[in-house]
Amino acid sequence: MGQTGVVSSVVRVWRPGRVVDPHSVIGGLRKGPGDPAYVFDAGRRTVWRATRTPDGAVLLRLTPYAGFVEAEAWGPGAEWALDGVPELLGERDSWDGFEPLPEHRVLVDAARRFPDVRVPRTRAVFEAMAAAGIEQVVTGKEAFRAWRLLLREYGEPAPGPTPPDGRQMMVPPAPEEWRQIPSWQWLRAGVEGRRSRVVITAATRAKALERTLELSDSDEIERRLRSLPGVGVWTAAEVRQRAHGDADAFSFADYHVSRNVSYALIGEELDDDGCAELIEPYRGHRFRVQRLLELTGIGHPRYGPRKSLPTHTPGATHRLR
Repeated sequence: MGQTGVVSSVVRVWRPGRVVDPHSVIGGLRKGPGDPAYVFDAGRRTVWRATRTPDGAVLLRLTPYAGFVEAEAWGPGAEWALDGVPELLGERDSWDGFEPLPEHRVLVDAARRFPDVRVPRTRAVFEAMAAAGIEQVVTGKEAFRAWRLLLREYGEPAPGPTPPDGRQMMVPPAPEEWRQIPSWQWLRAGVEGRRSRVVITAATRAKALERTLELSDSDEIERRLRSLPGVGVWTAAEVRQRAHGDADAFSFADYHVSRNVSYALIGEELDDDGCAELIEPYRGHRFRVQRLLELTGIGHPRYGPRKSLPTHTPGATHRLR
């Protein structure tokens, strides 16, 4: 099926046997409403996603219908992307063994409200690592701005048509292209040397990162991810959540997550150690707990005006995330 003025597309229909709303599953991949690689058409509940595959760039459009999802893809990576649609939309994820404790009423309610939410598996490890590296130790707003500016400057225009909002979508740079970004351009985007080095180092080991998809042991996956300089527990968890579909990859070392989760569960703000003990009964599903509670919008109280976290002082950047 083709469209005038654009490359031909390939279309497949996936019938999962359950309700699937693509944006509810993969919306966490979007880097803010201005993300050049992710557009959500709320009217049709359609997701447009530009990504890079082993076969090249691709633009993927996911449209839900009653009983099925229509997947349409443009570009040299179309077949690879379409092959991965079930995993992208959480087909490999399972709620088996997950049972909210009755005393955790908010989680019980969240599981009832969002029974069809699954953990996605993008199979794009370096891409997840690049995004997570940029997101280290800064606010989401700052990270999203950096992602947007860098993709606009160094990404590749996505193959295929433009989405309804008329936005030119961009495919994230290939590893070798990330490595060639000048230091001043990183700084212009608000990414200091500590974070840019994480992305550049990961780019030199991109093939090894992709090979972690062949592993089934989440501890070994984490060990290999954290073998990269500058990659700590938080960054590794973000990659495992996105690329590997790991339902247990809780975001420890985040500025808010442990406090948000503990406050939602017991009405008390706990640090990482306290939260780890609290959610231990959910081992194997700890990121699922995090994600379900995120969807409820319940978080710990903010006691003052929101402000940016420091990014250029040694105290802000010495800890691996």
